[in-house]
Amino acid sequence: MRKVVVNTTPLIALSYVGQLDILKKLYGEVIIPEAVYKELSVKAESICKKEVDSSLDWIRVDKIKNQMAKTMYKTQLHDGEVEVMILAQEVAADVVIIDDANAKKHAKYLKLPVTGTLGILIKAKQSGYIDALKPILQRMVESNIYISQNLIDLCLTQVGEA
Repeated sequence: MRKVVVNTTPLIALSYVGQLDILKKLYGEVIIPEAVYKELSVKAESICKKEVDSSLDWIRVDKIKNQMAKTMYKTQLHDGEVEVMILAQEVAADVVIIDDANAKKHAKYLKLPVTGTLGILIKAKQSGYIDALKPILQRMVESNIYISQNLIDLCLTQVGEA
């Protein structure tokens, strides 16, 4: 089974559009660090928190072992992003799912294989788990998840929906 570590924003985005289970379909199980779970828990009544809590049979919450490593990242990244990278290194992750551009740069610098929410949705479309990407992207935009029109067009072109 592939080891997949996920940050907060992709979980929120997928939850808002009713697609959190795409991660289960694609990977079977995903791992989130404790800091990501804490970020999701700030609003106990959030849609994402409820969905994650009801998915703990395939979403595993792990504690990072190297707490000292967090001090190297503190000034530039959020706790969740930092723990995602540390945990990804500790478990030798096959994929790290992060949306923040700065966090992606750090992950790539660490030679971690990175994708984002849109990459997951493209893979889901190509794998036949979703019929159409366009309505999901529209729901994301309607849910105030920012995606540039150029990026939307690029994604739709990639899956043949342009």
